[in-house]
Amino acid sequence: MKSVFFMALAMCTMLVSQAQNEDKSKRKSPPAVAKATIASGATVTIDYSQPSVKGRVIGESLEPKKGEVWRAGANESTIFEVDKDVTINGKKLPAGKYSFFTLDNGDNWTLIFNKVWKDWGAYKYKESEDALRVTVQPDRKHKPFTETLTYKVEKNGAVSLLWGDLKVGFTVK
Repeated sequence: MKSVFFMALAMCTMLVSQAQNEDKSKRKSPPAVAKATIASGATVTIDYSQPSVKGRVIGESLEPKKGEVWRAGANESTIFEVDKDVTINGKKLPAGKYSFFTLDNGDNWTLIFNKVWKDWGAYKYKESEDALRVTVQPDRKHKPFTETLTYKVEKNGAVSLLWGDLKVGFTVK
């Protein structure tokens, strides 16, 4: 009986070890990082996974979907990190790590910076943990079409989420 227990324990340990050593670059939505030190001296880092459109329709068979909180990437939650206190479109955000979510409201989008940053997707998202919410106007006809989700952080503090023909932008100062 003891040998069965120890064999089961060893197998569980091995599975956990394999999961921790997974090569994330081999995922269908590989990891990516957008990072820049902006004019104010703060470093902005966005750590995310990059899904691809692959002929699907954003908003229908592919996220984001209107009225649903989206992790703004794939796999683990997208992480937005700043090493100094900043403002996002004029609203204060303390230095730290946040999960970054979006909400397509139809006419506008809500950008969500949530205090629970280490999670998988938006499955356990709780509005009560939001550190900041900002409303922005997306460009829904952005050119060129961006096949793979891409974030850009410019030195002037302009941040862009590019996905299909969508561009969602905000400013960090």
